[in-house]
Amino acid sequence: MKKKRLTKFRRQEWFRFKKLGEKWRKPRGSDSKMRVGKSGKPPTVSIGYRSPKAARGVHPSGLAEILVNNPRDLEGIDARKQAIRIASGVGKRKREQIIAKARGLNLRVLNVGVEKREIEVVKEEASGSNP
Repeated sequence: MKKKRLTKFRRQEWFRFKKLGEKWRKPRGSDSKMRVGKSGKPPTVSIGYRSPKAARGVHPSGLAEILVNNPRDLEGIDARKQAIRIASGVGKRKREQIIAKARGLNLRVLNVGVEKREIEVVKEEASGSNP
């Protein structure tokens, strides 16, 4: 199932003051028209904007995301229905092991990142050939 279009919820009067930014904050003023829900004012966060249950936690590609911390976590993952996301705390060496094993199992890695070693090798070869 596809997600419905997400509404951009912005802070009250975000357009007036740059310091407010576009992040969401609940309007709390006693005279706030946005808090009351007057027409013509920006929408406020409410349960009616929630995405369908079938679409929650699903990547835009249509695959369910599985968080992976080590290469052993790749066992039992269905490549047709699931994609993996490598946890942020995983280091470079273990990340490379996970990516190598995932490629062997034909799994999609959502946050591969830039493979610096391959890029550095290409740059060194290019700079070495042109003295």
